[in-house]
Amino acid sequence: MANPAESKKNISVNSTISLKGIVKAIFNDTVHVQIGGKIITIPTSEFFVEKPAQ
Repeated sequence: MANPAESKKNISVNSTISLKGIVKAIFNDTVHVQIGGKIITIPTSEFFVEKPAQ
């Protein structure tokens, strides 16, 4: 049997995922997206927008 102190290890992941959804509404500071049957609200501060190279 594993030692209880050893069995409580935390795993941390820093990753980007891509989900496709339908944009239902755009407001000043939030975007509402439908993914499957659920609508989620994403703050615009979460978006990373690259500026085109000049």
